[in-house]
Parts: sequence; structure tokens; C-alpha cells
Amino acid sequence: MGGSNPIRIQSMTTTDTMDTEGTVAQCIRMVESGCDYIRITAPSLKEAENLRVIKASLREKGYDVPLIADIHYTPNAAELAAKIVEKVRVNPGNYVDKKKFNIIDYTDEQYQEELERIKVRFTPLVEICKEHGTAMRIGTNHGSLSDRIMSRYGDSPLGMVESAMEFLRICEGLNYHNIVLSMKASNPQVMVQAYRLLVNHMMKEGMNYPLHLGVTEAGDGEDGRIKSAVGIGTLLEDGLGDTIRVSLTEDPEFEAPIAKLLADRYVTREEKTKVTATQEVQINPFEYHKRTSTLVQNVGTGEVPRIICDLSNLENIQAANLYALGYQYSVPTDKWTITDTALDYVYVGDKELSFEIPGTLGIIQDYDTWLKDANKAQHYPLIDIETLKKVKIPQGLMNFISVDVELVTKEDLLYISANSNTVLILNGNHTHGMAQQRRVFNLLLSSQIDIPVVIHNSYKGLSFEAFQLYAPTDFGALILDGQSDGIFITSDLPLQKVIATAFGVLQATRTRISKTEYISCPSCGRTLFELQETTAKIRKRTDHLKGLKIGIMGCIVNGPGEMADADYGYVGSGVGKITLYKGQTVVKKSIPSEQAVDELINLIKDGGDWVEA
Repeated sequence: MGGSNPIRIQSMTTTDTMDTEGTVAQCIRMVESGCDYIRITAPSLKEAENLRVIKASLREKGYDVPLIADIHYTPNAAELAAKIVEKVRVNPGNYVDKKKFNIIDYTDEQYQEELERIKVRFTPLVEICKEHGTAMRIGTNHGSLSDRIMSRYGDSPLGMVESAMEFLRICEGLNYHNIVLSMKASNPQVMVQAYRLLVNHMMKEGMNYPLHLGVTEAGDGEDGRIKSAVGIGTLLEDGLGDTIRVSLTEDPEFEAPIAKLLADRYVTREEKTKVTATQEVQINPFEYHKRTSTLVQNVGTGEVPRIICDLSNLENIQAANLYALGYQYSVPTDKWTITDTALDYVYVGDKELSFEIPGTLGIIQDYDTWLKDANKAQHYPLIDIETLKKVKIPQGLMNFISVDVELVTKEDLLYISANSNTVLILNGNHTHGMAQQRRVFNLLLSSQIDIPVVIHNSYKGLSFEAFQLYAPTDFGALILDGQSDGIFITSDLPLQKVIATAFGVLQATRTRISKTEYISCPSCGRTLFELQETTAKIRKRTDHLKGLKIGIMGCIVNGPGEMADADYGYVGSGVGKITLYKGQTVVKKSIPSEQAVDELINLIKDGGDWVEA
């Protein structure tokens, strides 16, 4: 791992570690699905010891996949596991520290005393790893920062980085360097900022350790895939990441193919045309700041990112085509019904529409076609920059100016910005299109040009599985940096899938909420209830609660912390027992799991957040 090696793929077993046969069988399925490494939980000494049996069984069956022991509260289990498996993962938030949700004001002297205590307790593991050639992952989780870290740095990316750096400095002081680091969070924004900040701090201290990337508690289905792609993909675009895991609330063998699809996009990236260098970066990679842009109708500062879909490939656009766009027409009432995932604009190219459109939908046409429909309400021209220099756009009219990301110059941007009511469409057509588009945003910022910008990318000839990862990577990376007023997708895939992905990107970046958000862990040997089945039950009964965030956590390890900004939480607290949270507050403890979903619904109703479907 690291250096010039490929990006390595890994996942984690969901079986009970004491179930040797089941764990070995699942490991084999994971290897055959593409896993390079396999992580197995070892919450106590007995599970750590059984790793020896699991490893021997795998080797006997011809599988030499490296095993990673996942450790949280038990240093003695870590020390035993380090003598057996190839790597141990420790979480600095709870390996020696405890999280009791108590915020204590430490003096500098008290804080240093705590660091010395950690060093004494952590050193034996480091020495064992050195002796046995065992690697270590120092894996920080946003949801399990210690009270000590929280007291000084707060619930922040900086706190995550310092949590890892404290342990890393101890390792370096002991001349141990066989280390990989991770900064996982369920919020892609926090996760991306933390990894970038970690690299920044390592560079300042002359360190260069490999990174394990992942968005924890990403969820299942399309939401889990999109959220993972936004976080992991953004960092891969930055050139960061040596091993990745896509954490889904699904069987682990489904994770590796998705992770591999993400990683394979970069196998030949180095061989492609280079991106023009940016000499002075205007974007702060460690903090979110939305770029200020002029408001043009409903595009720009103060508005949610807008979504444009491409219907120009249709020969004859009918009212029925809008059904897939979130607009449903009722013949008896002669009215349109608008859903929460209704499109804002549709690009129709050289087509003209023969039906009345909904009042909230805008139609974008090629300039020559628009001239014929110029008197139609909600119709707007799309103009390339060469045409713009030859024609006069009426003042007060919203217009879209299309530019090529590789060819546009500062002079072009200044010329475009001189036209009022202009929205820039930034067309990406480069193998490394996100970086090219980011270069243009940097140029806009340095030139103090505040026209609103919609990113346009074309995805043709891709499988849906690839599209569902590539589009969130390209769009999400720029949105996380506050650099987009909208997204415009061209694709030959079914419209409903394209639109669902577009809204999923905005949901994952938390810039436009259109549905319930589920912060759901991927399950492991610590899980105390049937996670996939329970998540499906909760989703079925609550997926109409737009904007509500529900945490579904298999155990207490990262539960309350990782769902820190969830409105409600459902956390395994014992075998068959559930604890319910409202925010960070425990409301009900030890509810039998068969009653817990009903009790969660009652809690949401009592909290005033329930609406009937």
C-alpha cells in the first residue's frame, strides 16, 4: 500500500468473529468480490485469539488475504491481535481515552499529563507491532472523538486531525512507521476537510503516511453509493488516498466492486493530458465558503443549487416526458403537481414545445431556436461565446452562456460578466474535468467575477453503476468547495435515474434537501440487531419526512457521536435492545428490538416532526 502501488480495496466482515466458519466463508466471498484486505472486529481477547483460527483456516483454503483487527476499547485485544494478523486498527478516540460526553476544561499541564498517560498505555502495542512486523491504522472517527479532544478542539476536522497526530507522534518517537491513517465521518464535508487538513499537518511535520479513505455510516442503496462517491471521489480527485472502503448497509461483498469502480477511474489518469497549473489558489480547502454570485432569477447566491436536465436528444418532447422530471399533469383538473424532486430547467436544444409548461419549470433552447420562441414565458437562450459577441441580448432577460472549460480565458469571462442576467454554463470535456472546472472557478475568484455558474458534464456510454459514482465525484467535489450554483447533466441513461442521482448529490453535500437522510452504519461483528432489515423497515415508514435526519447505528462505538447532527437516533445498546435518541439526548433505553421501530415513530410524533404520508 502507498507509494506507487495501486489503490487497495477493503471491506469489513459482518459476522460474529467467534463464528469461525461463517467468518471464513464471508472472507472468501469478499476476496472473490475484489477485496485486497479484510477487517474483522476484535472487541475482546476471545475474538482476538480466534483471529488465529480464522487466519489459519483461510490459509489452508488457499487465501492469503491480509487481515486487519478492528479495535476500539480494548488495548489488550489489540496487543494480542498484533501478534496474529497483518494489521491492527485503533481508534484514538476510544483506545485509551473514553467518551462520556463530558466537556472538561483542561489546563495545558493537565492536557500534557493526559498525553503522557496515553503514551504509556499505547507504547506496548507499538513495540509489539515493531517486533512482529505488523502494520497499524490510526483510524479517527468524527463520531468518537474523546472528551479531551472535544474540550480543546471541538467537534471539528481539526479535532479529528489532532486526535490522530497525537498517536502518530508517539509512533514516530518510538521509530515505528508502518502506519496508515484515516479520518472518517458520515458527513462528506467534514470527512474531506479532515483528510486535507491531516495531509497539511503531516507536510508541516515532514510526514507522508498513506491514507485509508471512507465515508462512514454512508447508508444503503443509491444514497450510500452517492455519499461515498462525493467524499472518496473528491479526495481521489485531489490525488489523495491509498486504500478505500465504501461503507454500505449491505453485505460486505457488495462494497468491493463499487470501491474498485471508483479506484479504476484513476488507473490511467496520469497518462492523459495535463491540467493547466493554477499558480495562486483562491479556494480554502479546509473550510466551506460558498462563492458569492449575482442572483439571476433563481440561480445564484441565496438560492439552492439548481438542476438542469438534457432532453435535447428526444425527437418529440411531450408533456408525458416531464413525469420523469418530477412534474405530473392531471387532465381532469388541468393542473400540474410538483414533487420535491422536480427539475428547475430543461435543455431542449433546437426543439420547440407544443404544450403549456408548469410555472416553476424553465426551458433552455439553442439561441437560433429561442429566437422563434422569444415571446414565450420561461424560455431562455443558450448562447456560445462566439455568438454572444455577434448578437445583442435584450436587457433584463435571463440567458445562459456556454463556454468550453479548456478554452475559456479571463478575457472571455470578463466579457460575459459585462452582460446582465447571465448564467455561465461551464462545459467539462476533459478526462480530469473537475480539476479543469476548478481552475476556472479559481480564475473567477481571482478576477472578482461574480456571475453564477452551472457545471455541465456529459456522461455517455457509461453503465449506470459508473455514472452513479463518477457524476457525484465530479459535481460533489466542486459543491463541497462552495463553487457551484447548479448542475447540468447530459446522459443517455434513463431520465429518472439521472435526476435521482442529481438530487442525491445535492442531498449528500447538504446543499439541497429533498428527502429523508439516513445515517446508517455498515454493520460488523459488533452489531446488536439485524441492521439491513431494520434500516429497510425504518426507511419504509419514514422516507416521506423530507429534511429529517435519522441515525441507525448497530452498536454504541460510534453511534451517538457519528449521528451528532441527526434529529433522531436508533442505536443498539445490547443484544435485542435498542436505545432511542432525540438529538444527542437519550430518550428511551433498552427497548426490545421488535418494538423499537414503533417507538421511534412515536418519538418522532412526540417531537412534532411527523407528517402523514
